[in-house]
Amino acid sequence: MGAVLLPLTWSFAVMSLSTEMSRPAAAAPARRRTLLPFAGIAAGNFMIALDATILNVALPDMRADLHAPAAALPWAVDAYTVVLAGLMLASGSVADRWGPRAVYRVALAGFALFSLLCALAPNVGVLIAGRALLGVPAAGLVPASMALLAALFPEPDQRSRRIGSIVAITGIGVVGGPVLGGALVALGGWRLVFLVNIPVGLLTLAASRGLSGHRGGTAKPIDRTGILLSTAGLVALTFSLVDGGTGGWLRVRPLAGLLVAAVIIAALPLAQRRAASPVLPPALVRLTRVRVDLVVGVMSQFIYYGLLFALTQWMVDGKGLSPLQAGAAFLPMTVPVLFVPVLTGRFVVRFGARRVMLAGLALDLAGGIVLALGGTSLWTVFAVQVLVGVGSPLAIPSCIADMSAALPLHLAATGQGALNAARQTGTALGVAVFGTLAALSSAGVVLLVGAVLTLTVLVAAGRSRRALGEQVAA
Repeated sequence: MGAVLLPLTWSFAVMSLSTEMSRPAAAAPARRRTLLPFAGIAAGNFMIALDATILNVALPDMRADLHAPAAALPWAVDAYTVVLAGLMLASGSVADRWGPRAVYRVALAGFALFSLLCALAPNVGVLIAGRALLGVPAAGLVPASMALLAALFPEPDQRSRRIGSIVAITGIGVVGGPVLGGALVALGGWRLVFLVNIPVGLLTLAASRGLSGHRGGTAKPIDRTGILLSTAGLVALTFSLVDGGTGGWLRVRPLAGLLVAAVIIAALPLAQRRAASPVLPPALVRLTRVRVDLVVGVMSQFIYYGLLFALTQWMVDGKGLSPLQAGAAFLPMTVPVLFVPVLTGRFVVRFGARRVMLAGLALDLAGGIVLALGGTSLWTVFAVQVLVGVGSPLAIPSCIADMSAALPLHLAATGQGALNAARQTGTALGVAVFGTLAALSSAGVVLLVGAVLTLTVLVAAGRSRRALGEQVAA
């Protein structure tokens, strides 16, 4: 299966340029020179998308092999996501400071190296540490790749088409992750899930040699205090949710963790007001539309990736499906990622971002109702997967588009970085909460509550004159 997905991805990258290469003959040599570097950028994004979904179906095999407790399973996912979310806020500044090509290539090498560490882990503690280390290079790959893409394709129309191609390629990674993970576990166990990153990373590293080393951005001071506080707050909150959900809430440890998280999160705005170059500028957070988009970004990924994690354990442990069968059973939830975001762009243009977000969250809400009340048959789970598999991929691109429209130009990059961090935070919290639930009906209730709260925020913001009257040039 791995031998199929990787060539498919590279072939897609090549095909996305083939039409343009056949147009004016004079420009063909220049387009051929961009072919391999573009494949290198696309493959790096594919690898990150693949890693977001490939591990879930391998977790039961990993737990049995390493004799790990149930509470370790969410951390095998969240150690990576928490670090990724915390560092994502500053990764753009790092790329500006040291150059996107250098950051991208170092991140690729680091991703391959830490994947090897995870594959060789002798116990679950080393695996979780390796996953946390893996989040460091992952945080540098995406913003650096976008800066490299801008340098490779300076024409806006051409760059927009290439971004569309990369979105489709990352969709292949999301869709193929569970199936490939199941096939690798069936072939040789959970360690192959990490080993597959090594050839992908090395091939991508070789392709990236032709990328420009130009530093297009202006280096800003890195807000170390902001990064530390945001990451520490998310770690404390995630720890409390996992520990309370698995060991019971009437204990000192989870309650103390919640208190620590609350103190850190409360201190973050104060630190941001004093920072020379804050990772989350107060001027950004003051915009109502931005706050709403951040909430939608968090909750959409909370629902999607939390449910994905919960369903994995249910399919393997509850229904006795093999990892490969479980991976294939996720297709109703993952296949929409291939085409729904493309349609979402058209819907946003026609109906507006807020209405499309409402529609996506309404589908998530319907999925929560079905899961909470409809039992645990495979047909019920299939219906829930379709609803959430369409709903969240509608809401997420819509909030990205709305964020772009709501931001003043000087906060555009920072705002998108904040949204990416918010989305990763949603993933981490979703896995932490859904991963500790004992029944799918409970997962349905959590999904239902999350969707209702987010819809309420959206509706309230839509009725607010201030939200409707905000000027993006403020």
